[in-house]
Amino acid sequence: MTTTLEATRDGEPTAYPPVETGHRTEPGTPPADPTETQAVARGALPVGKARTIALLSLFLASTMELLDTTIVNVALPTIESGLGASAAQLQWMVAAYPLAFAVGLITGSRLGDLWGRKRVFLGGLVGFTLMSAACGFAPHAEALVGFRALQGMAAAAMIPQVLSSLQVMYAPHERAKAMGLFTGLAGLSAVLGPVIGALLTEADLGGLGWRSIFLVNVPFGALAIIAAVRWVPESVAAQRPRIDLRAVAVLAAGLLAVLYPLTMGRELGWPAWVYAAMAAGVVVLGLFARSQVRSERVGREPLVALGLYRGRGFAAGSAMNSLLFMAMASYFLCQTIYLQAGLGWSVLKAGLAGVPFALTTTVFAGVGVAVLAPRIGRRVLQIGALTWAAGAVVLGVAVHGADASTSVWTFLPGFVVAGAGFGLMVSPIGVFTLADVPVDKAGSASGLFSTTGQLSGAAGVAVLGSLFFSVVDGHQSPVPVEMFRPAMEVALAVLVGLMLVAAVVARQLPAMPSQPTDH
Repeated sequence: MTTTLEATRDGEPTAYPPVETGHRTEPGTPPADPTETQAVARGALPVGKARTIALLSLFLASTMELLDTTIVNVALPTIESGLGASAAQLQWMVAAYPLAFAVGLITGSRLGDLWGRKRVFLGGLVGFTLMSAACGFAPHAEALVGFRALQGMAAAAMIPQVLSSLQVMYAPHERAKAMGLFTGLAGLSAVLGPVIGALLTEADLGGLGWRSIFLVNVPFGALAIIAAVRWVPESVAAQRPRIDLRAVAVLAAGLLAVLYPLTMGRELGWPAWVYAAMAAGVVVLGLFARSQVRSERVGREPLVALGLYRGRGFAAGSAMNSLLFMAMASYFLCQTIYLQAGLGWSVLKAGLAGVPFALTTTVFAGVGVAVLAPRIGRRVLQIGALTWAAGAVVLGVAVHGADASTSVWTFLPGFVVAGAGFGLMVSPIGVFTLADVPVDKAGSASGLFSTTGQLSGAAGVAVLGSLFFSVVDGHQSPVPVEMFRPAMEVALAVLVGLMLVAAVVARQLPAMPSQPTDH
């Protein structure tokens, strides 16, 4: 199968000779990179200002998605009072989005390969914008949880196309810079979510209160749609993948059977059916894994390429990424509730308390991936994990002695140290995980890597959120801080444990990160 690629050079379209779209490219094709066999552009590729506008559209969409992963955390107490939400519903408002996103991520990537990345990106972007509006106008807690899940599904269609489009739009020697910008933006957006959420909630624009954290996506989504229609190039996979809808349904059912009881069990008093459902979910996931391995053995393309886990680096990196996302999602949730419900801080004060974490994360993410990783290799991840654990210990000391009159400055050292550790981990981890993955498996590996991270975030919210609220229930007191202090201390202790495990797991990663090449 061959096709003709067209690019634009100095304002004039340039037709390249036919390109073989199997696993081999012929001499003379533009740029000689194996990943080009997975993305065949249709029409002229944008350059110059047009490519910059297309990049901004893609980045704007990914920024909205990343912000919405954590932006809701700081507004939870306000949403609780406004909608009369229960503790379990609050957990689901946080967990429904990443869970739906993770379940749909692999399918979204396949749809882009099959139907066209631009087409699916636009569909996901429109859906994400509409669901943001629906969240903003949700009449009750159940509706907000449902709209958050639909928002996550739309994001699952949108986000895989961002990375695929970057592969199409940039030559191999240019991609490192584009991917570096994307990685830095991802880390910054995740930690800025609570800060922006606090500012929007406290500003109470137009009397909207917490609803503005969702409605702000609407104008930005419209801008991204307009730019994408005009400037984002269309592309499809050279080899059209099949979509196993049965496997998608089985995976979703297994995950929900495990995560739903974990989230609702505490509030329902842990009835017997909760344990039965979780056991059934584990069995379903086991059968799903077995079917995927069987598909690989007989030469069919599986929905989840579990064979990648036979590589020690990918398995260790995925495990470490899971620990990172589990810790991050549960940490932000517990900290937000503790500061507001425990110490009585305002939404704005609790949100702004996260600024030191965000700033140090941004600085150390850049230092970690650009300076330390090329020099000391995987040790940067070990240092990051131990640094975040140290930050949690410092925060634990502050929490132990804090009351309603405690100043935000008391928590500053812990926020700074924790942010530095998180930054050293979040940016370099991907390049180590994918270092030894074969080129023809890079797309599957990237999707699986992202999916496990998102699922771990949802699981962290469900498991550690339940633990947090269980400790609160066990320390009933007329003084809020007496109820929430032990719960926060337990959450920080779990965080320390997760980071110590992550430091050990990091030893199984490749010694040095992968280096991008043009061949």
